[in-house]
Amino acid sequence: MKIMSYWGSVNGRGRSMAKKLIELKDITKMYDGTAVVDHINLYINENEFITLLGPSGCGKTTTLRMIGGFEKPDSGEVVMNGAVVNDIPPYERPINTVFQRYALFPHLNVYDNIAFGLRNQKVPKAEIAERVENALKMVSLPNFALRKVANLSGGQMQRVAIARAIVNKPKILLLDEPLAALDLKLRQNMQYELKEMQRKLGITFVYVTHDQEEALTMSDTIVVMKDGVIQQIGTPTGIYNEPKNRFVARFIGESNILDGVYVRQNLVSFMGAEFDCVDTQFADGEPVDVVIRPEDLDIIDAVGAKLIGEVSSSIFRGVHFELCVMVQGKEFVIHTYENRKVGEHVGLRVDSYEIHLMKVEHVEH
Repeated sequence: MKIMSYWGSVNGRGRSMAKKLIELKDITKMYDGTAVVDHINLYINENEFITLLGPSGCGKTTTLRMIGGFEKPDSGEVVMNGAVVNDIPPYERPINTVFQRYALFPHLNVYDNIAFGLRNQKVPKAEIAERVENALKMVSLPNFALRKVANLSGGQMQRVAIARAIVNKPKILLLDEPLAALDLKLRQNMQYELKEMQRKLGITFVYVTHDQEEALTMSDTIVVMKDGVIQQIGTPTGIYNEPKNRFVARFIGESNILDGVYVRQNLVSFMGAEFDCVDTQFADGEPVDVVIRPEDLDIIDAVGAKLIGEVSSSIFRGVHFELCVMVQGKEFVIHTYENRKVGEHVGLRVDSYEIHLMKVEHVEH
């Protein structure tokens, strides 16, 4: 199933047509002789919601901290609005940051937490009151100004931290896994609220997460990282539907990945059978990696099917059943609305446009 984007591209424009606000040029950061960010190049557009996505230790938070000025790159340049800012401290950059730990002042109430930065900037009291009121409305906490921080829930604290950041009207808001401590339902609600907030404010959001669903739900652009290296940059739909390599295919959703051969144009061979396909950028006879998402495999009658296997397990996931089917010693994962019994022999079918082919990765030893 080819997923469709809920939000669309940056303000409805192509990414290359929008104004570049931030550029990372050949950035490297070393810790104890190891590159945690390894020669990455990336640009971030004005008004874009961009997500740095990857497993723990992939370099996404370090990249965010270099954008914010909390870390300095060992080589390369951080550019904002055309100017190199490597030596500019965080407080002089047009940036606010929301961390996973909200870092609210426990001795101040909600109003004073949000107003803290404005008071330091000597903003007039009347303007502070207006901006704090607007920020509280934006995060759906209009009547919480006098509430003590200790009396807030985790979700409310997170909203106050966001209000404190947006009240300063930054051009860029950095968010380092701000939803990680919330329960599932609240986290899902906040995903939509954050995206809607970003759309209304017109602020560039740079978001860090290891949660694939979170990235797919909110982002205009996703940057998938592994071992300090960018693996793929694209829209949520592009990355899900057309992953560039096995890591991306496995990390973004579930995938069945098979060894195959590109027979000729629009024809691929795998598991001892030939299948129509739509990918054309391969040479005849070239080995390929074949990616089929679990929701794109159909269960059919075993008679006459090109792929025949035995159901080895069935788990109800709430919306669908997750079946494991063993075909020639290879386990296929299938998401289907109709359950099948363990031990049952079934056929599998896949449409040509649901088969995605990737270049085979050559691993150096």
